[in-house]
Amino acid sequence: MSDSSTQTPQQSTHQKATLDLSIALLERLSVTPDDDGCQDILSERLEQAGFDCEFMFFGDKQQSGEHAEVKNLWARRGSSDPVICFAGHTDVVPTGDVKNWTYPPFTPTIADGYLWARGAADMKTGIAAFTIAAERFVANHPEHNGSIAMLITSDEEGPSINGTVKVIEALEARQEKITYCLVGEPSSTDTLGDIIKNGRRGSLGAVLTVTGKQGHVAYPHLASNPIHAAMAALSELTAAKWDNGNDYFPATSLQISNINSGTGATNVIPETLEAIFNFRFSTETTEEELRAKTHAIFDKHFKDSTASYDIHWKLSGQPFLTPEGKLVSACQQAIKAVTDTDATLSTSGGTSDGRFIAPTGAQVVELGVRNATIHQVDEKVEVDDLGKLAQIYEGILENLLLD
Repeated sequence: MSDSSTQTPQQSTHQKATLDLSIALLERLSVTPDDDGCQDILSERLEQAGFDCEFMFFGDKQQSGEHAEVKNLWARRGSSDPVICFAGHTDVVPTGDVKNWTYPPFTPTIADGYLWARGAADMKTGIAAFTIAAERFVANHPEHNGSIAMLITSDEEGPSINGTVKVIEALEARQEKITYCLVGEPSSTDTLGDIIKNGRRGSLGAVLTVTGKQGHVAYPHLASNPIHAAMAALSELTAAKWDNGNDYFPATSLQISNINSGTGATNVIPETLEAIFNFRFSTETTEEELRAKTHAIFDKHFKDSTASYDIHWKLSGQPFLTPEGKLVSACQQAIKAVTDTDATLSTSGGTSDGRFIAPTGAQVVELGVRNATIHQVDEKVEVDDLGKLAQIYEGILENLLLD
């Protein structure tokens, strides 16, 4: 930790408050989709700051897995526009073998200038920082313009079907709109605030099943090999150029992540092959175009084949982009004021819950701590960054609600 004597009173206050709240959240064993009381801690604080807090439950409390009940928190202070929403998740990924951790993953530990714990980077410290920022802002500006909101879920690291997406559906149904959304995901790469994610690529997954006819390898004319039938089509699929990208997005990419076939015997032609692949696509193409081009490739190669194919598609999220404008500028100015860093815009990385919020018309960005250790053993975050992040978030509120 830094020497408090070198910090301004404001920096010291933000640092201690954010660290204390981070530790309180990190002590909770909130492995997805279990919130384990994190949202109760947040709601109690937010209510004291004048927020109206509403818990939304979706799913079945009698079920486990993707159908399990999920706890979500929607908190709002104010009734007018613009609505500035901080979004995040209290659930974390499993720890793996705890014996491989330097420190127990749910015993937050400060060592070597870092705060070590599962969720330290992804993303309980981000939630702590924007909670402290909101408290400080409200204390200094109790009659602020517009509204401040928080959307917290415990279903981001799992199937993401009873979390943010359902809360957004409920808000849309009652015509409650978000103007600006800041997702506190760990966006930074080398230093705090060096990267703002102002968009994300779409994600389209596919499970390919090729069905042939099982038989003896010595009598191939009496069988139909699904592996042979699939090879040419898969080769063309991986070589295809889908688009060129644009100023904000790289070109659309396809990756095959799994291929499975065979009976385990060397002298048997299998009946089926299953392949799993995924598109990460830019705004230069659409889900429908990707599907159509893929089917065209397979239709061509299976036209005269004795084998057949089927593709099961799953769209995880459409691409979204928040161009340079009021929200991006507010973030860049706040970062510059706290860290003297000129933030760069990026759309790289995986998906986030921003994909559920952007289609409502909200401007969405992601801004948080460094992402170097997310989902890893020994997840950690620089202690000195916590108070700075809270200051950045408070500065964003000032830039958006005090003009």
